Amino acid sequence: MAYRIIKLDPYLAPFEKDIKLRMERLKEKKKQLLKGGKSLVDFANGYKYFGFHSTENGWVYREWAPAAERMALTGEFNQWNTESHIMKKIDESGIFEIYLDGKDTLKEGQKVQALIWHQGEMLRRIPLYATRVVQDPSTTLFCAEIENTLASFPWTDQQFKREENPLIYECHIGMAQEEGKVGSYKEFQKKVLPRIKKLGYNTIQVMAIMEHPYYGSFGYQVSNFFAPSSRYGTGHELKELINTAHEMGIAVLLDVVHSHAVKNTNEGLNEFDGTVHQFFHEGPRGDHSAWGTKLFNYDKNEVIHFLLSNLKYWMEIFHFDGFRFDGVTSMLYHDHGLGSAFTDYSMYFSLNTDTEAVTYLQLANELIHSINKDALTVAEDMSGMPGMCLSIPSGGIGFDYRLSMGVPDLWIKTIKELRDEDWDLHKFWYELCSRRPGEKNIGYTESHDQALVGDKTILFRLCDANMYTGMSIGSNDPIIDRGMALHKMIRLLTATLGGEGYLNFMGNEFGHPEWIDFPREGNGWSYHYCRRQWSLADNEDLRYQYLQAFDERMIALLKKEKLLKKEPISLWVDQQKKILIYRKGKILFAFNFHPTDSQSTFPIPLDEGEGCKVLFSTDDFDLGGFGRIHHLQYKANGFFQGKKAFLTYLPARTATIFKIK
Repeated sequence: MAYRIIKLDPYLAPFEKDIKLRMERLKEKKKQLLKGGKSLVDFANGYKYFGFHSTENGWVYREWAPAAERMALTGEFNQWNTESHIMKKIDESGIFEIYLDGKDTLKEGQKVQALIWHQGEMLRRIPLYATRVVQDPSTTLFCAEIENTLASFPWTDQQFKREENPLIYECHIGMAQEEGKVGSYKEFQKKVLPRIKKLGYNTIQVMAIMEHPYYGSFGYQVSNFFAPSSRYGTGHELKELINTAHEMGIAVLLDVVHSHAVKNTNEGLNEFDGTVHQFFHEGPRGDHSAWGTKLFNYDKNEVIHFLLSNLKYWMEIFHFDGFRFDGVTSMLYHDHGLGSAFTDYSMYFSLNTDTEAVTYLQLANELIHSINKDALTVAEDMSGMPGMCLSIPSGGIGFDYRLSMGVPDLWIKTIKELRDEDWDLHKFWYELCSRRPGEKNIGYTESHDQALVGDKTILFRLCDANMYTGMSIGSNDPIIDRGMALHKMIRLLTATLGGEGYLNFMGNEFGHPEWIDFPREGNGWSYHYCRRQWSLADNEDLRYQYLQAFDERMIALLKKEKLLKKEPISLWVDQQKKILIYRKGKILFAFNFHPTDSQSTFPIPLDEGEGCKVLFSTDDFDLGGFGRIHHLQYKANGFFQGKKAFLTYLPARTATIFKIK
């Protein structure tokens, strides 16, 4: 009997054996991992056993270091003595432990290190399950601190349940403040969460939480997988932030990086026990040529145990509601998808496919949804791997959504390479509406990468230097007028067509100017461009407020009318006049992308109902437009190509939203 994935997409029929192999590998790996009737939830308990745990009489510390000849614990508690606290090897798999008797042997905040002897050399390492890692400002070296993140916390989110269709506000704690510094969990909780709530987003996707030695890596070179970054505060404060978000009705996703790890040895996993192969592949397969990072061996059961335990840890201890998996394309293919266009189905089922990574992702999704059936998982995959967002029993990999990664490329390529008169509306419709059969997408107009130095956000690319002089109320700048009009239209089109969910990077909703430049040697370690200037959107003398107001109204429309759950119906595409009209449920959208030509009496077909009313338009005065659309009610007063229709005014560079009666 064929898997459902093939029934949904018959073009996969020639690859039925590959799909079957995918499922057989998963079955075999689970057989290896789950002994004695255990479930994946039982299996993924590494953080409860390894690391530091308080006991009735003191503390116990356990570590897995298979190549270590011996181990010791050192730190402030023993004045950094390297010989006084030798650990005992308790089995041949390389597990070491030490009991420290007496309540005062270890205290919260004390710095500690693991000592490992390998081939006669003593190595200083940060414990693998460290829950807090701090950097010494004078030496820049990292060290673990005792912090009991497993301690009880007064959660008040027992009744929280996320909304079905995610409206995601992607954010970065450190740069989410206006001052030139690293922001804190507390500042984000107090200042930014209320903004997100007001805008109407129901989910935040938090980047750069897992500890990383280089701030400028955007959190993508993780060193300590169980440690929330100490740059922003304590683990307790992160829990407070998440609890507050839940009280506001906002789900919290962790941007999880299991696709690679930092290559550093002073901090991180690399050569923890003196060998590369403890966690990673040996040789070239263990190195990412483009990122300069280490690549996990997903076939190794101990590595799977570590990574799955990591996912359960963030869900159970910090109450994260799910994950956005970074770098999934890199995981899926031995060449990491570099330079591949994925134009043929055979490219998904070739020798280039890393079947071990596929199995790991299936295990991860099964675990996550076993812990919380309402959990949300999002895959960052640009390859379009079939079944990525189908259930595992149907032959899929088990994610809930994939990012519509081609959409930001579509917009930036269009803006950079084509005159406004040459924009291809048929291509817009095709690219925004295309999905893998049965799979759900998250639409977004621009990625956070476009906000980094060396690239530009959509508004900055549309307006460029004029943003420094033309964003004042009352300014007469046609470049700004064009940029603001297209910014709203592009976002509305993407939000309503690009997926069953929607994502925005913080600040882009109001067209944040300039770029993100993390402190580095080349800019004098400045934080000037590593912040968000919220005051621009709050300033009543500037036009940023209109873009923010539009975003708030657009999000409210998506939620009230449940538009992300409804299929779009194309009513009219006129490439020459640059008119695009479609319907979702009772809401009708009419776009005029032409830069100069307004349509005075354009016929709009009505598939149902006798008339409609204008809800709002991108040209409304209070949204920074020219007020050319009157909020009228229309009745069907004629026919267009055999359908009922009404005549209306469609100004150039404007989108109008109607509700059918």
